Amino acid sequence: MSAFAMLVARDLRLSVRQGGALGTALGFYMIVVTLLPLGLGADLNLLSRIAPGVLWIALLLSALLSLPRMFGADYEDGSLDLLATGPLPLELVAAAKALAHWIATGIPLTLLAPVLGILLNLEIGTYPVLVATMVVGTPAVSFIGAVGAALTLRAHRGGLLIALLVLPLYVPTLIFGMAVIGALLGPGGVWSPFLILTAISLMAVILGPIAAAAALRAQMQ
Repeated sequence: MSAFAMLVARDLRLSVRQGGALGTALGFYMIVVTLLPLGLGADLNLLSRIAPGVLWIALLLSALLSLPRMFGADYEDGSLDLLATGPLPLELVAAAKALAHWIATGIPLTLLAPVLGILLNLEIGTYPVLVATMVVGTPAVSFIGAVGAALTLRAHRGGLLIALLVLPLYVPTLIFGMAVIGALLGPGGVWSPFLILTAISLMAVILGPIAAAAALRAQMQ
């Protein structure tokens, strides 16, 4: 576990030093959400209704921008070969990198969502639920994204391929993340969709590193 923690800390330090991937993701997130009210006009009721969906979709698209660097930078400088032959199983290497991606990208995007919700006239009562769904749902974004990043490790213009591979797998997370907010605004309870969203993230955390490690082995042969 010490090697796992050291790998997570290493990736976090690199993300802070480089800063480009996180800055691009946050900048894209802000631009998409900021431009939407300009395109739809001053209908505050319309903006309020679509705000949770816009914030979720923009978050998913923003997280995609940093996925190619999850394994790509280590593959380019040879670090990935050392990690693959080191004492840490490749599954745990993939899990550590996905966890670092979630901490460095998923959490900042989640914290930015309530601020951007002001621009979309998001109801104040939905803020805690929105943040809770994103905190629970964004691990699935990173761990599923790790599979796509591993599959496109050696591909030219891999960012587009990652989007094609990963976005369909994000649909359940988006559906149940929106279902929680819809249940809050409607007569139903929020616990059923929230627990399903939690189960999706847990499955991604368990199965994602296994699939990513298998893809990495195939790419590195």
